[in-house]
Amino acid sequence: MRERLASRLGFILLSAGCAIGIGNVWRFPYVTGQSGGGWFVLIYLFFLAVLGIPVLVMEFAVGRAAQTSLAKVHETLTPECRAWRAHGVAGLLGNVLLMMFYTTVTGWMILYFLEIATTDFLQDVASCQGYFQHGFLGKAGRQLYAMVCVCIGSAAVCAFGLQKGLERVTKWMMLALLALIAILAVNSVCLDGAGEGLRFYLVPDFARMKSVGILTVVANAMNQAFFTLSLGIGAMTIFGSYIGKQRTLLGEAVNVAVLDTVVALCAGLIIIPACFAYKVSPDQGPGLIFITLPRVFRHMPCARVWGALFFLFMSFASLSTVLAVFENIIACVRDYTGWGRTAACALVGVGIAVLSVPCILGFNAWSAFQPFGEGSNVLDFEDFLVSDILLPLGALAFAFYCCHRYGWGWEKFLAETNAGEGLRFPRWVRRYCAYVLPLVIATIFVLGLIRRFS
Repeated sequence: MRERLASRLGFILLSAGCAIGIGNVWRFPYVTGQSGGGWFVLIYLFFLAVLGIPVLVMEFAVGRAAQTSLAKVHETLTPECRAWRAHGVAGLLGNVLLMMFYTTVTGWMILYFLEIATTDFLQDVASCQGYFQHGFLGKAGRQLYAMVCVCIGSAAVCAFGLQKGLERVTKWMMLALLALIAILAVNSVCLDGAGEGLRFYLVPDFARMKSVGILTVVANAMNQAFFTLSLGIGAMTIFGSYIGKQRTLLGEAVNVAVLDTVVALCAGLIIIPACFAYKVSPDQGPGLIFITLPRVFRHMPCARVWGALFFLFMSFASLSTVLAVFENIIACVRDYTGWGRTAACALVGVGIAVLSVPCILGFNAWSAFQPFGEGSNVLDFEDFLVSDILLPLGALAFAFYCCHRYGWGWEKFLAETNAGEGLRFPRWVRRYCAYVLPLVIATIFVLGLIRRFS
C-alpha cells in the first residue's frame, strides 16, 4: 500500500524544504546584488508565477496520478509509449548527480557552524578568503567526514519511514529555519546603515538596472525563478504521489512557491542590508557566504552568536533539500528493485557518500581537473550537468508530456490537477503551457550553455 503523509502541512513543508536550499539562501542574494537589486526582485517574482508554478503543478500532477516515483510514472500513465521511460532514468540520474555535490556543500555549512560556534574563528582568522580556499577546501579529511555524516544521517532519517522519519524531522527543521530567518532578518535590518541596503534591495531603480544591462537582469531573474524550485528532475513528483485528492494542485503549488519565495526574500534581507551596513559589496558571487559574510559578522556585536545562527540556518536549508532528494532517490530504487525501505536507504546512503568523494577531491588532490578553464573544478562540472542540462531538459519533457497527445495529454493533466477543492488550473492557458512555456525553458537552456562556455 502506498505510504501517505500525515498532514497537508507536512506535504507543504516537505515540498518547500526540497525547493528551499542553496538556490534560495546562497544564490539569490548574490545574484540580486549582481543584478542591481529592486527590478531584479520584481522580474524574478513575475517569472516565478508564469514559469515556475506551472511546471511545479505538472510534477505534482504526474506523481499524484501515477502514485509512484518518476522511475515508474511513464510506465504507469502511458505504458504504450516506452520512449518516455528514458525521462524517468534521466530524472534519477539528475537527483544522484545533484546529491554528489550538494551533500558536500551541506557539509561545509555544518562545519562553518561548528567552527564559529565553538572557536574564535571570526576573531582570529586573518583572511577569510585564505582560510576558505586553503585551510578549508585544501584539506579533504574534514570535508569527507562531514559529507559522510550528512549522507548516513539523511538515509537514517528516511529509514524511519515517511511519517515517523522524513515528515517529522523536516517539519521541525523547517519551523526552526523559519524562526531563525526571522530573527536574523530583524537583526540585519536594524543595523546602523542598513537603510541603504534596503533601498538597493527593495526599491526598483531603472538607472541601476540599465547599468547592469536590462537583458542581463531579465535573464538572471528568469534563471533564478526556474532553478529555485528544483524543477525538471522529478524531485517534486514523489511528494505528489504521497498526497490524496482532497485539494487541487495549483493551490498547493502556490503555497509551496510562496514559502520558497519568502525564504529567498528573507535571505536577501539578512545578507544585503548587513553588507551595506559594513561597506561590503553584495555582488561578490559564490564566495559571498563563506568569504565575505564572515568578515561582516566579525564587526557585529555578539559576532559568534550571529555567525553561528546564520550558518545553522544555512545548514537547515540545505539539509531539508538533501532529505527530500534522498527520499526521491530511495523511492526510485524501491520502484525499480522492489526492495524494502531499509535496504534502499542503506544502498542510497552508502552509494551517495562514495559518489560524492570526487567533488571533495576536486578542490585538492584532483584540482588539476579544470573542465571550464582555470579555477573550475569537479563541482562546477557536476553542477553544469544538473543545472544547465538535466533540469531544463527535464522541465521541457514535463511540459510536453502534460500538454500534448504524444504524452499524457492536456485533458488528463487538467482533470488530475483540478481534482479536489481550491484554486483551479485554468483551461485557457493550454496554448501557453504547450508552446510558450517550452520556448521560455528552451531559452533558459540555451542561455545557460552560452553563459557556461563564454
